[in-house]
Amino acid sequence: MSNKTSHDSDVSFIQALAELLRENDLTELQVKRDYAENDSLNVRVSRQTQTVVQATVPAATPTPVATAAPAAAVAAPATESADPASHPGAVTSPMVGTVYMAPEPGAAAFSTVGASVNEGDTLLIIEAMKTMNHIPAPRSGTIKRILVEDGGAVEFGAPLVIIE
Repeated sequence: MSNKTSHDSDVSFIQALAELLRENDLTELQVKRDYAENDSLNVRVSRQTQTVVQATVPAATPTPVATAAPAAAVAAPATESADPASHPGAVTSPMVGTVYMAPEPGAAAFSTVGASVNEGDTLLIIEAMKTMNHIPAPRSGTIKRILVEDGGAVEFGAPLVIIE
């Protein structure tokens, strides 16, 4: 393979990675390709995202990551913390995946704002690599805010709910 062909292939590969990043609303993607013993390509594609803080509405809860599509939610009051992840009652995501608020479509949600939960109760499900992972409440308390949207993407470490 000529150097020009290899370069064109690498550029196409990087463009495909950038497209995956955008389509799946990811913030970072890293890949290493080994071609030969001393010939490899190590690519890291990342983008900055803005955290959007929105008031929690039980019927339509917001997602913490800004998306290209307009969000259909109400802006948070100025008294709310600018970073829900820094709240002492924040439960954060242990993985990257898709959030499901109920055990199946049409079923009642695991969690609602104002509901009391006990340590170990399922708050929501995160699907990662076709595996449904139940996210338990780390402590007992009352759900004050739900920061993710049913069917929405979530990043590792992103705040999911706030329990006080």
